[in-house]
Formats: sequence, structure tokens, C-alpha cells
Amino acid sequence: MEIRVEQLTAGYGDHRAVAGVDLTIPSGRVVAVVGPNGCGKSTLLRCVARLHQPESGRVLVGEADIWQLRRRDAAHRIALLPQAPQAPEAVTVAGLVRYGRHPHQGLFRQWSHADEAAVTEALRATGTTELADRRLDQLSGGQRQRCWLAMALAQETPVVLLDEPTSALDIGHAVEVLDLVRQVAAAGRTIVMVVHDLAAAARYADTVVAMRAGRIVACGPPLDVIDAALVRELYGIEAEILTAPSDGSPVVVPVARTTAARPAAVPAH
Repeated sequence: MEIRVEQLTAGYGDHRAVAGVDLTIPSGRVVAVVGPNGCGKSTLLRCVARLHQPESGRVLVGEADIWQLRRRDAAHRIALLPQAPQAPEAVTVAGLVRYGRHPHQGLFRQWSHADEAAVTEALRATGTTELADRRLDQLSGGQRQRCWLAMALAQETPVVLLDEPTSALDIGHAVEVLDLVRQVAAAGRTIVMVVHDLAAAARYADTVVAMRAGRIVACGPPLDVIDAALVRELYGIEAEILTAPSDGSPVVVPVARTTAARPAAVPAH
């Protein structure tokens, strides 16, 4: 399902975190939002997820303005996996994934065969079926992240938002999760993820959205967007952009801070 962000502005008190952002995300794509700390990435994601009220602008998922929908109806369109999700103490993996079906429950709509099938499929898709009876707090970081993703998939939304899904993972588990993200998109869902690793964004995203100071400064395929000038603008460092031999994706190799970004020299005594 397509997402359209139109002239979105949002902030916290006097601080404007997102300023007049326009963005179109086609259905079935993986979009990586990158940029320095405090640039507005997570605020943008929270506005799309209907968790942070924009000051102005619209977020359309399909043809519906997400902020004009009831919360339950919005939860049928968008699932969010936050950066540091919290689970009830001693919950099992199956118990966690069942929480993803909460938006489908109601006074006259109790647990059904369709709910059970959605949980079973989410466990299968994330390779966590054998972990179903294990407690979440007994698993490794990579296993837990796959279980959280299974919960989001069980919600059966066309759009899945991921806020730094690999931030606490080692490189092996990060690759495992990102491979899974690609598989989810290949099945037809739209994925928007906030990431810090430009190499991961370049390799796994169809589109890279680069933000700085609340605005989008570049948007497009990784090969068209990621270059030395963008790295300099975003992070204040010089970098060499190499080409990955396996798939041709850009690889960022930091070289040094720019002169303007370097700390002042310590005077000699």
C-alpha cells in the first residue's frame, strides 16, 4: 500500500523536528530513512504511525488520511516496531506474537481460526516456530528481534514501520533481520525503517531517504543518492564510496572529519 506524506510539520514544544516534509513511498518497497542523530527520522516515523500528532500536513496510507481514522482502523493499515519494545515479564514467544492480533479483537470479535492462522504464519515467516514455547527473556538479541517482527507481521498490515531494527544487534544478527525484512517486502508489504548504518541502507533498501535538520535532503535509489557529498552534508566527514563486488551497492568508507567539523586543536604548553 502506498504512503504519501504531504507538507508534514511536527515538533516538541518550540523545537521543530520535522519541517514541511513531502514523501511518496510506493507499495511493496523497502525504504530506509537515514541521517544524523536528532534530524527528525524517528519523529517522521511516529507521525506516520499515528503516535505523534503533526502540527500540519497529512499522512495518507492508500487513500485514507491516517489521522482521520479511528485508532483501531489505523492499526489495520500500519504496524510499528519501536526501537526498544517492552514485553510483559515471562511472556512466551507465542504469547508475544498473539499481541499482534489485538487490533482484530473486539466486543463481538474474539479469538478465531483466522487469528491462529495469522500467528502461525508470522512464526513461520520469521523462522521462530521452534521458539514458540520459549520465554522471550531467555533468547538471544537476534532471536528476540525476529520474535518482535513476528508480532508486527501477525497484525497483518500492508505497511510495517521499523525504528532502528538492528541497533542492538551484532553484524550477524543484523544481516539476519535485514534479510528477513527483504523477504517481507517481497511478499507485498511496504517497509519503512530508520537505520544508522549507510551500508545496510544501501544494500537492503530500494529507496534511501536522507534527512537533516527536519528536512529531506536526498531521496532515491541508493546508487543515485549515496555519495561523498551526501555523507559530508549529513555527518560532517569525508568518505570514499566503494562498490560492493557482490551486488554493486555503494559502501561508505569514512576517511576523516571535514575541517569545519573537527574539534579545535589543543594549544601547546
